[in-house]
Amino acid sequence: MSQPVTTNPFIIMLINMTVVFLVLIALGLVINLIHYVDPTKPKAKKEEAPAPAPAPAPVVKAAPEPVKEEGLTPEVVAVIAAAVASLGYGPGAVKAIRPIERNGWKQSGRTMGMDRSV
Repeated sequence: MSQPVTTNPFIIMLINMTVVFLVLIALGLVINLIHYVDPTKPKAKKEEAPAPAPAPAPVVKAAPEPVKEEGLTPEVVAVIAAAVASLGYGPGAVKAIRPIERNGWKQSGRTMGMDRSV
């Protein structure tokens, strides 16, 4: 076996990093070349005559907004019951369905207060 050219780790590191970056630059150039010569890109058609302007769309009155019902709809209750049933609970497992109070900032402050060490 032949003797290594160098045993200095810094020179070996520089050679390896140079090779890696040269390969990365070459890959970048190949990717740019592929984007430039992309055969799947649609060809631009030459316009012979300007296209006629589209007719204005008819004015449609907006439908009235649906009235929000207070409480839960039967569909939401059915979805919640199906989710509970998929976990293996029986139909009597759900006693009540009510929205929870959303106080994310308050809870976040409490959590941060408990996490601080004095």
